[in-house]
Amino acid sequence: MPPLPGSGLRPRALALLLTIAPGAALAQETIALDEISVAGASPPGPAFGVAAPPGSAPSVIERPVGEIVTAIGRQDVIANRPATSVGQVLVNSPGVSVRQGNGPRDVVVSIRGNNARSTGVIKNMVALEDGFVVTQADGASRFDLTDPRAYSRIDVFRGPQSPLFGNYATGGAIAFRTRTGREIDGYEIGADAGSFGYLNHYVTVGGVSGPYEVSLFASDFRLNGFQDHASANTQTVNLLASYTPTPDNRFTLKVINNLVDVDLPARSSLAQYRINPYQRGCASAATAAVGCSTFNLFRNGAFGATVPVTADEGAFGRNDRRTLIAGRWEHDIDANTTWRSQVGFDERNFDQPFYTSSSRGSYPSYTVLSDITHRTQLFGLPVVGYAALSYSAIDNHIALYNRAPYGGPRLGTLVSNQEALQSNLGGRARAEIALSEQWTGVVGVSAENTWLTGRTLTYGYSAGGTTQALAQIDRSFLNVAPELALVYRPDDSLAVRGRVATGYATPAASVLFVTPAGVPGNNTDLRTQTNLGFDLGAEWSPLPDLRLSLTGFYEFFRNEFVTQSPGAGLLSYTFNAPASEHRGIEAGAEWAFSPGWRAFAAYGLNDQFYTRYVEQLSAGSLTARFDRAGRLIPGVPAHQLLARIGYDQPTGPFKGLGAFVEAVYQDGFFLDNANLLRAPGYTILNANIHYDTDLAGSYAKRLSLYVEVRNLLDTTYIASAQPLANSISAVTGLQNGAGVLASTTGTIFAGAPRSFVGGMKLAF
Repeated sequence: MPPLPGSGLRPRALALLLTIAPGAALAQETIALDEISVAGASPPGPAFGVAAPPGSAPSVIERPVGEIVTAIGRQDVIANRPATSVGQVLVNSPGVSVRQGNGPRDVVVSIRGNNARSTGVIKNMVALEDGFVVTQADGASRFDLTDPRAYSRIDVFRGPQSPLFGNYATGGAIAFRTRTGREIDGYEIGADAGSFGYLNHYVTVGGVSGPYEVSLFASDFRLNGFQDHASANTQTVNLLASYTPTPDNRFTLKVINNLVDVDLPARSSLAQYRINPYQRGCASAATAAVGCSTFNLFRNGAFGATVPVTADEGAFGRNDRRTLIAGRWEHDIDANTTWRSQVGFDERNFDQPFYTSSSRGSYPSYTVLSDITHRTQLFGLPVVGYAALSYSAIDNHIALYNRAPYGGPRLGTLVSNQEALQSNLGGRARAEIALSEQWTGVVGVSAENTWLTGRTLTYGYSAGGTTQALAQIDRSFLNVAPELALVYRPDDSLAVRGRVATGYATPAASVLFVTPAGVPGNNTDLRTQTNLGFDLGAEWSPLPDLRLSLTGFYEFFRNEFVTQSPGAGLLSYTFNAPASEHRGIEAGAEWAFSPGWRAFAAYGLNDQFYTRYVEQLSAGSLTARFDRAGRLIPGVPAHQLLARIGYDQPTGPFKGLGAFVEAVYQDGFFLDNANLLRAPGYTILNANIHYDTDLAGSYAKRLSLYVEVRNLLDTTYIASAQPLANSISAVTGLQNGAGVLASTTGTIFAGAPRSFVGGMKLAF
């Protein structure tokens, strides 16, 4: 294998780790070791938010044996701090990095570097909420609808997860667990306020009455923003309700509704970021400050002469609605068998007039799942078996328009009209076998067929008239993903896991109709992305208050999806890289080293590179080919680290008073396939003071107060950078250098400068 640019000693460290522990590997990496379960050793806990007797829920779903799962709770993450977006929560998992999306709560989450190249939609992972899938049938999900205040726990599954979750789980999965009615037991009201016009009001109501359990969360999020034209207005309602008429029958209802209305600032080039990182003084192109980003819109909204506009003049923004309604019935056939059936409807409705085009559409999606979990014995060995059938479909309707300048978000001519139907039908099976008191084996497999049909009509305009082009798809993909895992637990303090697993992700209709030129058209030859992953990990608690975890992974990708921008104002396009490798280390630590003191760390190392990929670039009449083998995959930071230390007074008159400081570090990363341009890394510091106390003799039960300073040192850093396409000179045919890439507008959002946020919560 050719040497890796900029890799230093990292390959040697990885090779040493994987040499010490050869073979397939995977660890269920939860910081809280008491949550680790071994098949046959302990009864499962309640299912996703259902008011059910302990032991009645499918253990293979709630806590799968052999998986790498980090459970993120509320302490120092949600409960005693202003958690404005889910990104601030998920960085508490090793191997997770986050980027700013198109809106303050629209964060892009990456597990092991998968999805690190996206700038909006979440791909390469499956998201669930209370057991219901919130990833649509085309593999897309967004976190606008996710207000961290609603959740009691978030589980992050790392590595290929298609054997358990099916299509699109090549990078992993994230399972959100809403606070249940019995956890809330009353109602809570709260408010956060801070710099740049940030204000979030929220209320939580929950309780249990006989066979009924209900929890309802609602929030109203407002923000003016630290950049020009960056205000936000988001409302979220999240309902979880259950009815348990008998001990062996449970019904669950899930409803989420989210409204997003945001003004989007302009993404800058790296050169503009260095001059004017926060894009201030950019109200008008005619009077814009140095370093302001502008985008050229057709003066007549169709063709010909263009005029430059800023984000204000173009009224860039998003006005989206997401509605999810789902229900589940769980039935215990007998003491050892549970059958579940659930259905869900999920619609994403969007109006997004930003940059040089405006997309409008509706993506209604449907899911049906029926599964069964059975506890039995095989040759005298305890076994938990799981089997599932699933079907999902999405009906895409999207119209893309040219933008017209001035007068608000005016539409120009219709650029393309897309209609597509995607459906997925598959089955999954899994068995967890307690081979002995110390050893547990896992075997699983999924098989799924995906059908894609549709068409897009693309329109071109000129003085001579209108042209029309048609691109059609009618494709099907059959994928199979096996999994093997082995868990060794000699005692309660140590768990060692090995796993080999596979994942697959079929192309979605939206990427099949965008060409490498960044315009609507024919890109219908994309293939399924697949990966084969080997993991080895251990969790160890040498002391009662010290928990450590370490995982090494090596994954081989075929036809990996790589998404990048061909230039300012153009649509991002996706291509298949024939072969690539991902490898790395994930580590976590939690230590309560003295009464009241607590330290925490989550670290991830990613070393990702192409092993087979020849890129063809054209300009004018010239074409050139470049071998990218050995080049690092753009958009993926090599290192990310969260470290936090805090103290909470455990006794006395100041009980409940606490504080912590944390550092968030992310390494730099390349922005292009040739590895010519690099986005710099950063470290930001946050400090928090909080007070939480019971209110004896008061109508209210509990009071929580907190204040936080984020980016304490006022560091200027890049919160999001979209990978860029390389290019060649139309005169010489030579590859353009880093200077051309650095001047390409439409890639970078700066992170927030120093900000102050405080809040309070009352529980009744």
